[in-house]
Amino acid sequence: MKDIVWDKILSVGVDEIDDDHRKLVNIFNLLNHSVMDEDPPDYIAATLEELINCTVWHFSHEERLMLKHRYEGIEEHQAEHRELIQGARELQQAILQADKSVVNEHIEFLERWLTEHILTTDLRLGSYLSQVM
Repeated sequence: MKDIVWDKILSVGVDEIDDDHRKLVNIFNLLNHSVMDEDPPDYIAATLEELINCTVWHFSHEERLMLKHRYEGIEEHQAEHRELIQGARELQQAILQADKSVVNEHIEFLERWLTEHILTTDLRLGSYLSQVM
């Protein structure tokens, strides 16, 4: 599995959101390398937990910006945030309950989970915020 490489295609045009996204990409890449290197399962689980926790914080950050700047698409965006976190938590629970290790299939899911949200929903938000901030 390849790393996610940060480039301007992932930029939403709002520095503070892009900074958050860079951090999330870095944690994802750390998780990806941990799986490829077959690091200890506890370490991989802790890295996955960090990715989810940082994503929850980031979503809260985005939602605060949406509220401050009266973003009309806030309800749909928040609903997508909830679905994404729920999907990640379900994946995490399935791994922990089955005492399975994180495999490439999980990494691919998390890559899509992260990049598709940035490239669709967050780009719309970034376009709006760039006009009003």
